[in-house]
Amino acid sequence: MLKPNTIICGDCVEILGKLNEPVADLIFADPPFNIGYKYDVYEDRRKYDEYYDWTKAWMTVCAEKALKPKGSFWVAIGDEYAAEVRIIGNDLGLHLRNWVIWHYTFGQSTKRKFARSHAHLFYWTKDPKEFTFNDMAVRIPSARQTTYADKRANPKGKLPDDVWSFSRLCGTFNERVGWHPCQMPERVLERIVRASSNAGDLVLDPFSGSGTTCIVAARLKRNYAGIDISSEYVGNSRQRLADTLAGRRSATDIAENPEALRPARRVGREPASVRGAANGRAASGKLPLFDE
Repeated sequence: MLKPNTIICGDCVEILGKLNEPVADLIFADPPFNIGYKYDVYEDRRKYDEYYDWTKAWMTVCAEKALKPKGSFWVAIGDEYAAEVRIIGNDLGLHLRNWVIWHYTFGQSTKRKFARSHAHLFYWTKDPKEFTFNDMAVRIPSARQTTYADKRANPKGKLPDDVWSFSRLCGTFNERVGWHPCQMPERVLERIVRASSNAGDLVLDPFSGSGTTCIVAARLKRNYAGIDISSEYVGNSRQRLADTLAGRRSATDIAENPEALRPARRVGREPASVRGAANGRAASGKLPLFDE
């Protein structure tokens, strides 16, 4: 039984396949990429046909059983199966809004090829016209504002483009947990949850893992539901959620004020003349803006 504001242990294909009616306004799925990671109870190394069939199975129950008619469906995936995921989404009748590239700025070291530093984020809606998209909730300052002081700049900023730059979670980051090998940054989920859902909506993660989706949803006043096949991950993510909401665990600032933080970030990293100019703008009330 899938209840709001719970993280449960089980197979998402079996659990979602038993739903009598759709429950999710937003689904975010970050499945194993089939690249050899060893999870708690899952070996991420399947033959191509087996992995493809499994991917089609879980995407089907998400789209056809769990997602509401006006819902949004996001999938994170690596290069190896990005094309297959795109084709499956098309076959399911989903409407692709964006194929986002997450540039995670801290690529893996390689010797005989260029280092990979990105993943794919597919954004579909079930209906081509009726869906939630809160553009004002995710706008960022434009280059016209931050660089050119162009009077034509929209004071409300601009929508992010389809290449997002957010660091991966390194082992030294406060947000990083030590018990899960693949943890999605809260920053990525914040943008998705803000854009594709409203307060009170239900956000579903069929591969809950470290619990990031559920934590961000809860912090943004959404309902959440997480599923994971590992009882250890479920227990740990429930504890992480409780600790985060109670303030016992550090987390990424949600909706930080970029105008206030930009001057502090600049100090010590630019020539004094530049810092002085920035301080002058701050004193005049015209703070430089931070563009992610």
